[in-house]
Amino acid sequence: MVKKLHPETLAIRGFKEQTSYNEHNQALFLTSSFTYPDSATAESLFLGEKEGYTYSRTANPTVTTFAKRVALLEGAEAAQATATGMAAIQATFLSFLKAGDHLVVSRSIFGTTVGLVNSLTNFGIEVTYVPLIDLNAWQEAIQPNTKMFFFETPSNPLGEVVDIAALSKIAHEKDILVAVDNSFCSPILQQPIQLDADLSIQSATKLIDGQGRVFGGVVSGSQVLINDVFAHVKTAGQVLSPFNAWVLISGLETIFVRVERQCQSALALAEWLEKHPKVEKVFYPGLKSHPQYDLIQKQQKAGGIVLSFRAKGGKEEAWKLVNNVKLFSTTGNLGDVRSIITHPFTTTHCKVDPKVKIESGITENLIRVSVGLEHIDDLKQDLEETLNLI
Repeated sequence: MVKKLHPETLAIRGFKEQTSYNEHNQALFLTSSFTYPDSATAESLFLGEKEGYTYSRTANPTVTTFAKRVALLEGAEAAQATATGMAAIQATFLSFLKAGDHLVVSRSIFGTTVGLVNSLTNFGIEVTYVPLIDLNAWQEAIQPNTKMFFFETPSNPLGEVVDIAALSKIAHEKDILVAVDNSFCSPILQQPIQLDADLSIQSATKLIDGQGRVFGGVVSGSQVLINDVFAHVKTAGQVLSPFNAWVLISGLETIFVRVERQCQSALALAEWLEKHPKVEKVFYPGLKSHPQYDLIQKQQKAGGIVLSFRAKGGKEEAWKLVNNVKLFSTTGNLGDVRSIITHPFTTTHCKVDPKVKIESGITENLIRVSVGLEHIDDLKQDLEETLNLI
């Protein structure tokens, strides 16, 4: 029956760990461990011969509910929840890469992810960066020891998009795993698994939570691959807390109505900014002027809730804008019901080499906006008043 339901219904009714008390909401299991009726049962549980729970570092009913609902939305066989989005990325790398292996990565990734990728060389893992949208560059980067392609699409913060199916075909011809950071879209706007990627990674802190409350991450894929991720996560202690999972479940239950409205407002704001005399350029996957607009229409259900734009001027003008808005929160998060404004050059990507930032298009006058649920006219008015100051 579940397979016949629409995604909007799966987000609410897709899976639930029900107790004998018949609670309506998913129960929150705040416990570090679970008891066993006898030693034989304990042995079977620890060996994995019997389904059940032993210790919340390995599995917890609330966390299981969250992971299974995400897997249903991704169209994946299974999912593993983690403490944060970065934990999900690290677990993906360390589950499938070892010393002597080679990783090919897009240049257009989140600043903290750049730091994590660079640290892999300390473990003897080779790394090659390539332009996200250049399929030939990915092909040419392949070596005999290449084990994984990793990329964000859309990218943070410029909204570049790569053809997931085409890139997956290139990788799979050489038995290379494809891992996609899907945080900018979430499974309701894009399903990388359905486009032949092997693993889809979410920072659940973003669109899934949607209210800036808790951290969380999740990796979705085949049961075989997720078993490997699970083995790493439980040993490394990267598991999602039951309380955070409980909050994130409520986020999933409202994600469709939230993000649909946010995408509409983001498109309207991007179109308005594109015509503004104080704006040099706008980056948003939903714009018809986006160079990959046709691909985006096939690959995504909407343009997303994040846009970036270059204000005319430099760092001084960009900071003046960020410092004077009234309805936008100045913080590094995204996906919140509250609109957020960020200066990527000095915040989210501050530790990336300046030359690399410029080469990636992250200039000192670039501003990133995560559009919330405020009225679009109020957001425009706030930006209009502030843009007039620069």
